[in-house]
Amino acid sequence: MKIISRRRLCFAIFVTLFLLMVNNAFSFTKIISASAKTRAPAAKRFEKIIRTTAKRPVAAGKRTPLTIISARVKHQVRVRRSRHRVAVFMRPRGISARSYLVMDNETGDVLLSRAPDRRAQPASTIKILTALIAINYLDDNDRVRPSRRAAAMPRSKIYLRPGATYRAGELIDAVLMSSANDASVALAEKIAGSERLFAKMMTYKAGIWGGSRTVCKTATGLTARGQYSTARDLVTIFNRAMDNPEFARRVARVRKRTSFGRTLRNHNRALWRIRGAEGGKTGFTNAARQTYVGTFGRGDGEITVAIMGSETMWDDISKLVRSGFTRMAARTKDHRIAGRGRVEVTPISFAATLGNPLLVSPSM
Repeated sequence: MKIISRRRLCFAIFVTLFLLMVNNAFSFTKIISASAKTRAPAAKRFEKIIRTTAKRPVAAGKRTPLTIISARVKHQVRVRRSRHRVAVFMRPRGISARSYLVMDNETGDVLLSRAPDRRAQPASTIKILTALIAINYLDDNDRVRPSRRAAAMPRSKIYLRPGATYRAGELIDAVLMSSANDASVALAEKIAGSERLFAKMMTYKAGIWGGSRTVCKTATGLTARGQYSTARDLVTIFNRAMDNPEFARRVARVRKRTSFGRTLRNHNRALWRIRGAEGGKTGFTNAARQTYVGTFGRGDGEITVAIMGSETMWDDISKLVRSGFTRMAARTKDHRIAGRGRVEVTPISFAATLGNPLLVSPSM
């Protein structure tokens, strides 16, 4: 009799535990379902709130702040509206560059930036200075005789032969298109007598042209102690270089055949990958990682983009160009409706708002 009672007791305990587990699982399923139903229309609620507020009458010349408060504030966006539309402009995500700057070339306004004054190795983007100085000091048909030191420069290079003579114009194209280190040093030695003296000239010219935070130690951009630049300086110097028609023409070429049998191919893939690319200069070293500066034009607008310390350069450039023109269009539209009221909002990332209560407090 005792053995039967124990079995019944164990069975009763097992059944009780099983029923509790089933009940908890059912309750959990209901919670998940309710949560999904709550989060699904979150984006629609957010859009409806902004549209409702945007339709309220605004006195001419008066700003109406709309504040959206949430428990999680991770990313900032700006929302601007005209009389009939509301647009949400997110800061670009997934940018691997340690520093970048996007500038409106017409107004000089900074559209997007991250640590634009951070000093870092510029890599081959510094060859903008090398080429621009050479354009100003040499004629296309001037003859350049590379030294053994110039010919021994590491890649990228066009494999110049020491003692042979080359046209200066073709070496300048090699610097801008193929980022040739041997051509850069050959031009530097032709102009200043040595690369060290030419680097001092580059630093001086950079300061004159607005790059006050740029120090050059080489004509190539190869890693050197004490050499640095910033994203802001790269934009400033490149815009100054693009004012030179000869520089702008050379940097926009995709391919060129030289008189000494080399085919120069432009390293700037943006020329055929990104709409509106007008010219640019790439760079890479282990210390600098990927660097870039270039100009893009769409419609009546033009921007210059500079990035430093990137791991996914072309992806970064594509995102910044797209976001830069979007921001420029928003600012242009704001100027057109000036005096008729404008709303500027600093809410949070859409992803962060899902499932969180939104508190809206419009002050008229």
